[in-house]
Amino acid sequence: MLNKSFFKCFIAALFCLVLCACNNKDERHTSIRLAHHLDTQHPVHKSLVHMSEVLKQLSGGTMELVIYPSAQVGTEREVLELLQIGSMGMTKVSASSLEAFVPQMKVFSLPYLFNDHAHYWKTLDSEIGHDLLDAGTPFLIKGLGYFDAGSRSFYTTKRKVESPQDLAGLKIRVMSSQTAVDMVNTMGGAATPVSWGELYTSLQQGIVGGAENNPPSFYFSKHYEVSKYYLLDEHTSIPDVIVIGTKVWNKLKPQEQQWLSQAMSEATEYQKILWAESTAMSLQKVEEAGVEIIVADKTQFQDSVRPIYDSLEGTILEPLVESIKAMGEPQ
Repeated sequence: MLNKSFFKCFIAALFCLVLCACNNKDERHTSIRLAHHLDTQHPVHKSLVHMSEVLKQLSGGTMELVIYPSAQVGTEREVLELLQIGSMGMTKVSASSLEAFVPQMKVFSLPYLFNDHAHYWKTLDSEIGHDLLDAGTPFLIKGLGYFDAGSRSFYTTKRKVESPQDLAGLKIRVMSSQTAVDMVNTMGGAATPVSWGELYTSLQQGIVGGAENNPPSFYFSKHYEVSKYYLLDEHTSIPDVIVIGTKVWNKLKPQEQQWLSQAMSEATEYQKILWAESTAMSLQKVEEAGVEIIVADKTQFQDSVRPIYDSLEGTILEPLVESIKAMGEPQ
């Protein structure tokens, strides 16, 4: 019997023809298929729809994105594999999901790396950010740009967390990222990787006592229904990355690549606005639903993770962290 993952890959490879050219050689029409796992009401999906609209306008209707939301095609990992073989064109992934291909992406999972949101975007828009987008090309994936994914904070079901001491022994769901595991464990919690699709049930059944994510994801996932405490400690700011398979990118004409890059830039600016609105709305909605929102004393949490930065000495991340921190210093 075919397993679920293989079946999804087989079906995707069967029907996801990425580049479609018209019969008339002078009227090339290019459709790029893009899959992601988020809900259609999520600001990321709305921004990808906007990107497709901009792309159509720039190309005079000769280019478009065909979007498959809500994990129709598979998980982030499965879709990345489809990009590598050319059966899918584009996707949205967390920078953490790219760590296996681009080790330097681990830098975004380091806690309290950025001083504020301005420092965060200054880094993403810099040569550092651009180099990281290109670093996946040996693995047949190319970053086109970043989307704001806000800051991740802790939420718990039964036990209020106000300090690192309150995390002691508490099972906290984290992404499949060693850096995220190290962060929670260093703070005193018990990091427990659980897939996103299984997290609601895991929280509900007490398999884990909490998790960490940004406000829109907390709200749209309905995790607030089973988690009544949200600690605004904003420990990490991990961007989303819009990636394209190099097999698809290399088939595009230079003009088409330029249109797609411009559409990406405009979508990023559009998404920033939607994200800010969605964050404010999400916090309001979960509070109205009975969630207690706690503003953290970040100093305690920052002190608790100093061993993580001490462990970076002599690694590839050490100079990268120094460069990023330097960008946040007053000029």
